[in-house]
Amino acid sequence: MKSPDVVIAGLGPAGRALAHRCTQQGLDVLALDPHPYRRWTPTYAAWADELPAWLADDTIATRVEKPVAWTTREHVLDRPYVVLSTPGLQESLDLGGVKVVQDRVAEVARNHVVLASGAKVKAGYVVDARGAVRSASIPEQTAFGVVVDRDRVVKALGGHEAWFMDWWLDNGTRPAEPRSFLYVVPLDDNRVLLEETCLVGSPALDLKELQRRLQVRLALRGIHLTGTEATEKVRFPVLAPTPSLRNNQAFRFGSRGALMHPGTGYSVATSLALADTVASAITAEESLLRTVWTPSARAVHALRLAGLRTLLKLKPHQTASFFASFFSLPVDVQRTYLSERDNLPGMTRAMARVFADLPMSQRRIVIAATMSARRSAGNDSHI
Repeated sequence: MKSPDVVIAGLGPAGRALAHRCTQQGLDVLALDPHPYRRWTPTYAAWADELPAWLADDTIATRVEKPVAWTTREHVLDRPYVVLSTPGLQESLDLGGVKVVQDRVAEVARNHVVLASGAKVKAGYVVDARGAVRSASIPEQTAFGVVVDRDRVVKALGGHEAWFMDWWLDNGTRPAEPRSFLYVVPLDDNRVLLEETCLVGSPALDLKELQRRLQVRLALRGIHLTGTEATEKVRFPVLAPTPSLRNNQAFRFGSRGALMHPGTGYSVATSLALADTVASAITAEESLLRTVWTPSARAVHALRLAGLRTLLKLKPHQTASFFASFFSLPVDVQRTYLSERDNLPGMTRAMARVFADLPMSQRRIVIAATMSARRSAGNDSHI
């Protein structure tokens, strides 16, 4: 029996997108997942300019032209933001040309996998897209959200369609406690998601605490929950080991392959955008690691890790002013930091702009975080 061109372990958004795009390039694909047809339920969102051109229009559920952030003041972000239709995205990533096997992967290597059933499958390439691995040592993002009818929240939104981040202190947080923000996006014409979010923590805020904060915040804004609303619970690690050049190691993709932005938790758009790049490298029999993780991409990732270290070291009262500096940047500079993973000169300029606007106490934190990131660059350490 002929070995497939590529075996993909994991059929979440990253693995499914790669499997779909590989078939578009005529590759023979075998995909493995213990629950390959389980329906996705998380809410996925992205900046509109991050999404690849091949993504079907009907995968976008809502589009907000100018989302808003509140730090120490209001910031209107002149960059369209979209919420994806979760079922629409899953269905659009068609697996018609993929051989799907329902099984758990017990071992992955560069050119083979071993299944829980004991079977060994060889392939030209193996891609591990099983998602980031949780650990007590890895910082996480947590959130608790409720879905309500849009007409119940119109006044509370202050005339805006969406709040990308709202750091206003009306959620019952005491001065010394870690901060959380409110994230509000329309899911469709009738429903809105309101989510109390811990951007990153080690450990992250507990879901019950986030639920309490959300209830306090919404009540003060005239939104009284009945307890019957649909909820969303979020907990995931924001880091995976930086890919290394070790021999016989499978190529890791998606959040498992460190494609998640460590300062925001976003990874789906990046995985979608890189799916064609990886598929083309497989077709050309090139190194996937060197294709995706160029020297510039590695350097940018190290600087993003410095940004994460900064967030973890900020004192609670410093958080809002830090983001005030960031959202005061021109939108193209914000875009570079948030979305351009291979633009080292742009990333350096963006961080320098933020640094120049920070008070001395926060500059010291950034300097220490950057030096630490440089020391760990190229290693497999998480943080």
